[in-house]
Amino acid sequence: MTAPAPLKKTALDKDIKKLAGIEAATQERARRFLPASMALLFLVVAGFAAFLMSGIGVGWAIIVSAAVIGGYMALNIGANDVANNMSPAVGSRTLTIGVAVSIAAVCEAAGAIIAGGDVVATVASGIIRPELLPGNDTFVVAMLAALFAAALWLNLATALGAPVSTTHSIIGGVLGGGIAMAGLGAADWAVVARIVASWVISPVLGGLVAAAVLGYIKFTILYADDKLEQARRRVPLLLGIMAGAFTSYLLVKGLSKLVSVPLWTALLVGCITLLLVQALMRPVVARQVATLSGRTHSVGELFTWPVIGGAALLSFAHGSNDVANAIGPLAAIYSVVAEGELGGRTQVPYWALLTGALGISVGLLLYGPKLIKVVGSQITKLNRVRAFCVTLAAAITVIIASSLGLPVSSTHTAIGALFGVGFLREYLEKRRQDSAAQNGAASRPPVELPPEALLKARRRYLVRRSHVLNIVAAWVITVPATATMAGLMALGLRATGLVQLP
Repeated sequence: MTAPAPLKKTALDKDIKKLAGIEAATQERARRFLPASMALLFLVVAGFAAFLMSGIGVGWAIIVSAAVIGGYMALNIGANDVANNMSPAVGSRTLTIGVAVSIAAVCEAAGAIIAGGDVVATVASGIIRPELLPGNDTFVVAMLAALFAAALWLNLATALGAPVSTTHSIIGGVLGGGIAMAGLGAADWAVVARIVASWVISPVLGGLVAAAVLGYIKFTILYADDKLEQARRRVPLLLGIMAGAFTSYLLVKGLSKLVSVPLWTALLVGCITLLLVQALMRPVVARQVATLSGRTHSVGELFTWPVIGGAALLSFAHGSNDVANAIGPLAAIYSVVAEGELGGRTQVPYWALLTGALGISVGLLLYGPKLIKVVGSQITKLNRVRAFCVTLAAAITVIIASSLGLPVSSTHTAIGALFGVGFLREYLEKRRQDSAAQNGAASRPPVELPPEALLKARRRYLVRRSHVLNIVAAWVITVPATATMAGLMALGLRATGLVQLP
């Protein structure tokens, strides 16, 4: 009996397979282009809104162009900077990335709309002296170039997976644009020196605070014989400290544009909040502890809601402050073009504030997940206890820096806190290995490697050195890069003569 002939694919089968492949490729390409299409749509809407609000008058094209560039800057702020607030919650698996992005988008927009308006300085942080610029035209050129250069740099940093400071980006842009228009004398170099100092102050202070909090939790709770009893006693105090720190943080940073609160008053209100929350949380924590086992992992469940709440409050405060990085230069341009006022302070148009608020949220929703994954999981491994330490350190560092009059960057502080947690883990791991070796309890590794190679591999796992170097390099070159880009753009704009005011 002969075997049946093998079935051959018909031409129709082959055509169907080709069509299926084409359809899959088309869908994949559409998914890749969807975020860019949505971002472009937002910019068109922002420009059209600016046109409707400003009307056809003198310089209307400049105002519309500034609104579009400001919206582009806001998109990039959302894509890059907001990752620092939600990354601990995502990296510790407290929240899924979709839920985290949704919460951050709402809180960022709320912070920007509720507490981000009122008045802003027309020139970011006094970086340049507008009275030294030769005419309103050159001021507008400098601000347009600054805004566009900062947005391009943030876009590039996001594509490369490097979290950078949006504040430093716009400051570098303003500095470069101002120098290109009026020379080195237009810059306020004392402010520039403070910014350079913040490159070191922010991450170091954030890292030290985060390491101190993690060390306290490990030595008093996680390393204790009775973890649950120690957690019942000490976690209410930690939650009270977090509540008090965030109360002071919001009064100092998040609500500063609504209510002017002296630092000592914010600290006093924070201390009162600490005592109240500590007292309220004692019975709550006791009930939670009664349902837990004595494992280290179970203790982390006590920090679930504090991590979520802290991330939301950081996002609110970030929106209220960093929206000015997008609308500050926009408001300055509007003031000069529409009202003829150069320098000083100006009322921010509500449509400009709304553009910044929505832009940050849209940028976060479209492009934020990439940086959230990098910061939350690719620098050091997080659990809920470590995420709590990072979140708390961000608030405490701002309060300490404000009380000492030191400049800080929220991005640098958050990343520094992650490094501090990771490096403390490395130190404790090395000490544990040394102790085990001295007691003769060191286990033999399955693969024979020199001790130095084993320790190096372990350290790479705890803190990935490649990310440390890449991020620090991005920090260092942010101001020079944006200043150079803005200077070249400003010179190009002036040469073309596109910006002309009566």
